[in-house]
Amino acid sequence: MRSLRCEAILFDLDGVLVDSTPCVTRVWAAWAREHGLDPGYVVHVAHGQRTIETVRTVAPHLDAQRETDRMEQMELKDTEGLRVLLGAKEALAAVPPHRYTIVTSGTRRLATKRLQVAGLPVPARMITADDVTLGKPDPEPYLAGARVLGFPPSQCVVFEDAPSGIRSAKGAGMAAVAVLTTYQAAELVDADAIIASLQDVRVQVLPSAGIELEL
Repeated sequence: MRSLRCEAILFDLDGVLVDSTPCVTRVWAAWAREHGLDPGYVVHVAHGQRTIETVRTVAPHLDAQRETDRMEQMELKDTEGLRVLLGAKEALAAVPPHRYTIVTSGTRRLATKRLQVAGLPVPARMITADDVTLGKPDPEPYLAGARVLGFPPSQCVVFEDAPSGIRSAKGAGMAAVAVLTTYQAAELVDADAIIASLQDVRVQVLPSAGIELEL
């Protein structure tokens, strides 16, 4: 067991709080086939980063903004198989609302839709693809998350499932806990700790100040 102390928690959404893998796989695979690309490769690249950056990586010849807008509409319509992940509801309920937020590579509309479908609360100050210029693995998303909560990055802990998100968190000066839902442990070695799910986390709000996490 390992303990981490912090003042605030930043959660990634897909792969940490909700399992959207069936939706993501269907939509990206269909898009890849439409453009003559390898679906397996495209789906792998898409995890953990903004849609516009995935399009620029796998299909630089396409209009990235137009394809991003199309993909958002496709993802908004596809929620079949979406489910809340183990421990997510309990973890969010244990943390005071002003001490956590969600930092996701999806758009605000898509993140809101997935949270609502999963039956999870929608934070008032969520950081999405709409709020940043550079997405993960750049530190900007997690620095923005710390800023809206009002805590120094060094006092924040991040829960992530993707290597790009872990690099973003570490680049922002935050401790990162990896969740084994999307990638193998060997791909998450930059994290400070690795857990199977949020069910493996005990959250305790300290009487003095701060939060203690037992992993």
